[in-house]
Amino acid sequence: MVTIKTEEEIIKLKKGGSILASVLRELENFIQKNYQKDDFVTKDIDKKCEEILKQKGVVSSFKNYSYHGSTPYPTQLCVSVNEEVVHGIPGNKKLNSGDIVSLDLGIVYEKLYTDAAISFVVGLPKKEKDQRLVEVAKRALEKGITQAIAGNTIGDIGSAIENQIKSEGFGVIKDYCGHGVGYGVHEEPSIPNYGSKGGGIVLQEGMVLAIEPMLSMGSPSVFVDSDGWTVKTSDNSPASHWEHTVAVTSKGPMILTE
Repeated sequence: MVTIKTEEEIIKLKKGGSILASVLRELENFIQKNYQKDDFVTKDIDKKCEEILKQKGVVSSFKNYSYHGSTPYPTQLCVSVNEEVVHGIPGNKKLNSGDIVSLDLGIVYEKLYTDAAISFVVGLPKKEKDQRLVEVAKRALEKGITQAIAGNTIGDIGSAIENQIKSEGFGVIKDYCGHGVGYGVHEEPSIPNYGSKGGGIVLQEGMVLAIEPMLSMGSPSVFVDSDGWTVKTSDNSPASHWEHTVAVTSKGPMILTE
């Protein structure tokens, strides 16, 4: 069932989303400053995330999250590197200059949920195309958000995202998608990163959506790693993932996670 949030709830979601955005910015800075240290690994990002969340008085909505009987997600956030598209589990992986990292985090603030992801190149890009992959993912997100208007459809969002990605020569990953959010980590409706204009359900004021394009430099085919969570590209090509929580309002799309 698609839920409609009140104006008061959207105000609270925006406060929580602002906190979430600040956490992701802090984590990106933390990575860029520390990745060259010999003992720095991705689980250090998770530890730092937990520390920041405690300081800000919020909790991760991902830690111990489970769906359809899956093993509970073990960490505060997702850290996906290079060919890892989404749901990468922080561990003993070392980061190197030129790696593409996507950080995905959800938090709970005053019992309401927001969700966001950022993607960036660690240090200096190995190739110009690596930086462009990250930039195109962000542009695709921005294009999708412009369509989050009452009276438009889910297909309008997906079509805008798909067209942007394909026009830049990258692969649209179709196995995973955006979703409703607010009262829980995942709600209806699903928001594919592809579609036809005018297709799918009609958007209404008060809907809150997690819009999250995922794209690859090569094949859009993906698989789930043996850890049960990490999604990787089938051809090991680099991937990028950006996400915002967005409210459909009378004044147009309102980005809640910035």
